[in-house]
Amino acid sequence: MDKKIFVTHQLPGERIHDLGQMCDMNVWMGPGLLPGGALREEVSECQGLLCLLTDAVDKKLLDSLPNLEFVSSMSTGVDHIDVAALTERGIPLGHTPGVLVDATANAAFALLLSAARRVVEADRYIRQGNWRNDNAWSPEFFTGKDVTGATIGIIGLGAIGQAVAKRAASFGMHVLGFNRSERDVPGVENVSLQELLLRSDFVSVHVPLTAQTRNLLNAERIASMKPGAVLVNTARGGIVDEPALAKALAAGDLYAAGIDVFAIEPVEPDNPLLALPNVVVAPHIGSATTRTRVRMADLAVDNVIAALHGQPMPFCVNPEVYN
Repeated sequence: MDKKIFVTHQLPGERIHDLGQMCDMNVWMGPGLLPGGALREEVSECQGLLCLLTDAVDKKLLDSLPNLEFVSSMSTGVDHIDVAALTERGIPLGHTPGVLVDATANAAFALLLSAARRVVEADRYIRQGNWRNDNAWSPEFFTGKDVTGATIGIIGLGAIGQAVAKRAASFGMHVLGFNRSERDVPGVENVSLQELLLRSDFVSVHVPLTAQTRNLLNAERIASMKPGAVLVNTARGGIVDEPALAKALAAGDLYAAGIDVFAIEPVEPDNPLLALPNVVVAPHIGSATTRTRVRMADLAVDNVIAALHGQPMPFCVNPEVYN
């Protein structure tokens, strides 16, 4: 009998159609995202789950799914999944690394430039009719922060961090890097996190959300940043203390921020960052290009197809389950 697979959202690409020929596949058709409470019911009799980063797969859910044999997530990060609980049960977890590197690095630099040059603030100024009403221009009109010649500090020198470093170098920036395990990257000066925050005109975050990195940029570290610096986060929201960041921005201690990820997503309307004119925000779209999302979906499906055939997933988070 075909194994039952549940897919928590319609996916782009062609491989998902191939998967439908290999198993008894059920896909959540919406509208919107799958409600959290519905996941247990939908997967209760399934052997496989293909999910998104918006689907919480925790120990409580896993305890209610005795038939589950494998999980594949269409994401690079897996902080929405209890990896330890899966590993304890011998359940492999697939993810989709590598393919979103350029898209996310480009998004980080887009936020950096937008924050530095006040692009969103200027856009809003025109749309609200203020440019015509004020008839304003002066040598200081919407002046921003120079990028060329500035120092950027990159927290996390994995593939995305290294891609950001290359882009920064092409803008004539001096690049500092901090990695939890020292990593030599051409053109990057390795420094401590403390020194990076003290010296950097721009700070870009590129570490996964783990127990070690949660609240990594807390109130104390944000307060230690170079006055007038810009913070960009395209990694995960839980890494940055959002109220402390908002306080520093409102006080003028920091110049601006570009934020693609939040501790709670969708972001709460009363999040203090949303009330600040010097914050550029986006709804977790770092990997959101058509080609990247197709490649991510195809990799997620390839992990499922391998598991259906009793083979190791090509992109497995916990390969020790195969030992």
